[in-house]
Amino acid sequence: MAAYLRALNVTVDALYGPSLDPLRLAYEWLVSDTPVTVHGAVGRRVGVSLAEELERRVIELRHLDDTVGGGELQPLVDRELAETADVASDGSYTEQVGRRLRVVVGELAQLAGRVASDAGAYVRAERTYLDGVSAAREAGDYALVGQLVSSLAYQMANVGDPADARLLASSAVTGARRASPVVRTLLLERLAWASARARDRDASLRALDEVDIAYDQRTVDLPEPEWVYWVSRGEINVMAGRCLVELGDPIVAAPLLSAAIDRYDHAHAREVALYRTWLAESISRAREIDAARAAFAETRDIASEVTSARLAR
Repeated sequence: MAAYLRALNVTVDALYGPSLDPLRLAYEWLVSDTPVTVHGAVGRRVGVSLAEELERRVIELRHLDDTVGGGELQPLVDRELAETADVASDGSYTEQVGRRLRVVVGELAQLAGRVASDAGAYVRAERTYLDGVSAAREAGDYALVGQLVSSLAYQMANVGDPADARLLASSAVTGARRASPVVRTLLLERLAWASARARDRDASLRALDEVDIAYDQRTVDLPEPEWVYWVSRGEINVMAGRCLVELGDPIVAAPLLSAAIDRYDHAHAREVALYRTWLAESISRAREIDAARAAFAETRDIASEVTSARLAR
């Protein structure tokens, strides 16, 4: 192959097209100029074009998080957040552009908090989520406020006080009660999980019922924010399965988790591995120890490709 490339005087990318390796893409972004840097070279006046570019950028970063672990992605997202927050704070712009910038800051803060949490930097994640809440409130985007608050509640349910997490998740649901159906679905899922972690069976099952109701209310005519693109019936079943495992119903949970894993895009190695750990837990709680060991072994092979403190734990 090397001889052919030298003879043709072309690169591998020119012959086959650019690599789709997500880690390579992350590193390329890390060493390239950001939109803020490029636009900053021509002055501090912020126009619609930069706002649009930043909106596209946060979407691309969010989807990159599907396939890149928090350890690799954190420096990139942190840089984007810091530069965008600086522009929102010090730049000159119209009221409409200013609102769009603050929404981008809020969305980047949610992503940066998630990435920091995935990397095990929990205090940093909490601070970042709360900074995002401030930006989203200034923009008047209360669905995004709910997303940030419930993201923090999700972290607290996993590594903090589940009772506090349940209160925070409930606040997010109440504060975003006018949000679109899929946004409500996401917030209610996190309330169900926090309630399960707090061992409140009735509250968790009630929230799961409300999840189904909210998701069934979605329509093509009602727009949803891009950041709920990943919420699906499969994801709902995964969360229901996790809650049931936590509540002591592993036999009911296992089929929900298995079906969702079978249909999941295995390019998303971290999520697939996480879901398999929950499936293995449900199997072990059903006292099928050998099957659980086999499931954990398979999960370990997948997890070796991803840098994620959450997955390692």
